[in-house]
Amino acid sequence: MTRFLSTHDVARIVQTLGLPEVFRRMVAGLEADFLRWGEFDKSPRAAAHSKDGVIELMPIADASQYSFKYVNGHPKNHQHGLPTVMAFGVLADVATGQPSLLSELTLTTAIRTAATSVMAARHLARKDSRVMALIGNGAQSEFQALAFHHLLGIRELRIHDIDAAASARLARHLAQAAPTLAVTICTSTAEAVRGADIITTVTADKTNATILTPEMIEPGVHVNGVGGDCPGKTELHRGVLEMARMFVEYEPQSRVEGDVQQMPADFPVTELWRVLAGQARGRERSEEVTVFDSVGFALEDFSALRLLLACAEELNLGAPIALVPKMADPKNLFGQLEATDESKRRAMPSVGRAMAMQSEPSINLPSARSNGVRLKTTGLGRG
Repeated sequence: MTRFLSTHDVARIVQTLGLPEVFRRMVAGLEADFLRWGEFDKSPRAAAHSKDGVIELMPIADASQYSFKYVNGHPKNHQHGLPTVMAFGVLADVATGQPSLLSELTLTTAIRTAATSVMAARHLARKDSRVMALIGNGAQSEFQALAFHHLLGIRELRIHDIDAAASARLARHLAQAAPTLAVTICTSTAEAVRGADIITTVTADKTNATILTPEMIEPGVHVNGVGGDCPGKTELHRGVLEMARMFVEYEPQSRVEGDVQQMPADFPVTELWRVLAGQARGRERSEEVTVFDSVGFALEDFSALRLLLACAEELNLGAPIALVPKMADPKNLFGQLEATDESKRRAMPSVGRAMAMQSEPSINLPSARSNGVRLKTTGLGRG
């Protein structure tokens, strides 16, 4: 059987363990897997683009486990009462292909993205960073704010969104979730980033935007660019990239989807795993500008799914589902279409059932069941 985790189950994990502890476990899992970078079979995600959004599949595997995530990005979804991002994922056994976990990943993606941001900032931001600007106050903003507050010591948050209601909602949530975090709502991006040690951009519009321009960037700032994540969707003016040291997750994917898509093929970038492994330096000087061009990579979802499975087992959450057939004879797939007379009748429309009862000989099913007789016929099986 495959364990299924719903959004409710994942919320129970967070409620039981606490969001700070989930962030800590997520960062630890991410770091451990990034340090095993060479063990993974990696590829850029496969994307189906449309006028209003994108649907993507993100696969990855090591020698023992395989995972994939289905995820969309549709900035206009709020008009239909739907989230901009919706996701689910599977974790499976490489040796057999047996899926061990089917889980929601909409809520989890926000958690793992914020954890990845913190993992990068530990190596790229100044150690004395205490003030963060958060540009784009949509669905992922609370998670970014709380991850940096709890794990990196951010004490002051300066927020801005073109939708004032989004900023007000974010401020309300943070007042309850993190009362010691000082939150200031700003009227412009320029006002929000002034004096910030870290700038996080999490905007949604599928366009080549210029959320940050070079004159906004002060010496020593670390930029955490999260919103630019598909071809034709960027947040940073190319001048910001030219003045900074650039770090990415998986270069073949980032060159196509990240803010570095604006730059020539020989523009220098460093994959983050090399910094974690000590093969490349992170921040070298307090006054230099660093940028983490975060697009989201399948390894992060692999780590997240493994954490979800471990937490679900620890807390006894989730439900077993028959995602694949269980057969006494693995070669007899057609046998799955067999059904008892009783289940066949339950599946029939009432008119069809009445006609069948008139045309078929009467069978005393209760008597047959009480005598231990299982009556079979050819027909449609259980769904």
